[in-house]
Formats: sequence, structure tokens, C-alpha cells
Amino acid sequence: MTVETVRAFLAVHAPDIEIVELDGSTATVELAARGHGVAPAQIAKTLSLRVKDRRLLIVTCGDARLNNRKVKDVLGGKASMLAADEVVAMTSHPVGGVCPFGLPAPLPVYCDLSLRAFDEVLPAAGSTNSAMRIDPVRMAALVKAEWVDVCDRS
Repeated sequence: MTVETVRAFLAVHAPDIEIVELDGSTATVELAARGHGVAPAQIAKTLSLRVKDRRLLIVTCGDARLNNRKVKDVLGGKASMLAADEVVAMTSHPVGGVCPFGLPAPLPVYCDLSLRAFDEVLPAAGSTNSAMRIDPVRMAALVKAEWVDVCDRS
């Protein structure tokens, strides 16, 4: 269960952060927001992408959408979503549970500026029913993410 890799990461780097596991699925922004009692925008969704020959993660607000022009300008190419099997191989997390924590190998992680609208966001925690509450600035620091402007909010 990949939530264990996230738990191990947190034990070393942020032992004060707890993983919240719900009985039901939180695999979509809507389900996660409802399950945790927050606005959809406060869900920190992690997108697994390919830009040219690079694989990377972008963490953004739940109501944000990638802006292709911004992605190309900032990351140097068109982004495409990875297939579910590629996501699992790259992150060890299933689609709907992907987060930038507990990865089997380092990946470039980018946090969209949209996350800074909140004092607390809820990224998944390695499974389709887990999450954590964290300050987005702290989240970015923990995973050595670069802040970028690549999304538009709805």
C-alpha cells in the first residue's frame, strides 16, 4: 500500500503531519472536497505529466486547469498526461492518490502559484482514500518544488 511510503517520508521529514484515511474514495477533487469538508479549490491535485522527454509532477488547486501556453513558456514544451500504468511506475501511487511525497525516485516537482491562495491545502497521501492537511509553502519546501504559474483557476 503506497500510503506507507508517504507515511515513511513524513516520519522522517514532517512527523507532525498526520495522514487522514477516509472510508470512502477521495480519488476525485469533488469526492476529496466533500469527504474532507473543504472547497474543491483547497484540494491540492497532483498531475503526472510528460513534457518532451521529461516526466514531472505539478501540484495545483483542485479547481485549476493547466494553461497550455503557460506550460510551454515555463517548462519548454507541450504537456501530456501520463497513462495510469506510467503514473504508478513513476510515483508508486495510483491515479487518484498521487502526491509528491514518498516517491521511489526523485522527480521534478512544481507547485502552481494558485496554491498560495490558501493557508492549508489537502494533497492525496498515496492512496485513493487518504490525504493530509498542510501549508502549501511547507509542502513545496518538503519536496523541493519550484513555484510556477502554469494554471488558470475556474
